[in-house]
Amino acid sequence: MLRFLPAPLKILINFLWGCLATTVIAVAIILLGILRIVPIRPWQRLVASLANGLFRLWGYAVTAMFNLTQKTIWQIEGGVELRRDGWYMIMANHLSWVDILVLMRLAHKDMPMPRFFLKQELFWVPFIGFGCWVLDMPFMKRYSRQLLEKKPHLKGKDIETTRRSCEKFKTLPTTVINFCEGTRFTEKKRAQKHSPYQHLLPPKAGGTAFTLQAMEGNFDAILDITIVYPERNPDKPLVIDFLAGRLRHIHLHIDALPATDDLVGDYFNDVAFKEHFQSWLNTRWELKDQRIENIMQSHRSQAQR
Repeated sequence: MLRFLPAPLKILINFLWGCLATTVIAVAIILLGILRIVPIRPWQRLVASLANGLFRLWGYAVTAMFNLTQKTIWQIEGGVELRRDGWYMIMANHLSWVDILVLMRLAHKDMPMPRFFLKQELFWVPFIGFGCWVLDMPFMKRYSRQLLEKKPHLKGKDIETTRRSCEKFKTLPTTVINFCEGTRFTEKKRAQKHSPYQHLLPPKAGGTAFTLQAMEGNFDAILDITIVYPERNPDKPLVIDFLAGRLRHIHLHIDALPATDDLVGDYFNDVAFKEHFQSWLNTRWELKDQRIENIMQSHRSQAQR
């Protein structure tokens, strides 16, 4: 629609649109959150459902930016027939904040609205933090290894947060999103962590395993989603390319996996299960890494024709 505009103006338009949509809908969700204080369970479920509807509306609003100032080509492979009244867990690689908008675009039409595990610091972001709290998104507080050694009682706090959140997720169809790497991929982090993968950081199995345990395996499917931006410049923030209308190609691969009984167990106390789950997740990550390389090579070959 506005693809002819210069990049600086596109950045301004997309930024203002994103801020406006987020602020208006977040305020509406927060007002609903105040109504949720009334301690009547059916009323609270109704308010939660209305808040979820507003969250879906936000998904429509912000993902419109993929068409507002750019013509993004989407290539989606794999998948399964999804339902809004189902329960899903997404395991995805993580490159940028844009990943959240990509997954929102994927989810807002045909899936239950997603829940992200957020950093505690985001709670204090105006409108967004409290809005996410009303939507029952878990805020995770990370502790350094040095602090945990000094204060061992803090160990496991994030697991307890996950458990409480999953209890709420059981009552409302939900898509739980896990960025298994725990942080955004950069070449610097890859070197620091001595990652055995070319395009990924090593996955952290604990949170994923505990989510499956806390949900008692009640997921209709585990969606292993690979996100690739074939034209990404690793030296520039991807979000700038998105705002400037230069994000022209997004490739998604979806593997729908059953949430089988062998993936549900006590990760922190059962050594045999821990080894099994780590092996399973590492295998998924090896496949994901090779898939990213294949997609990148295919795109380079097409660009050279």
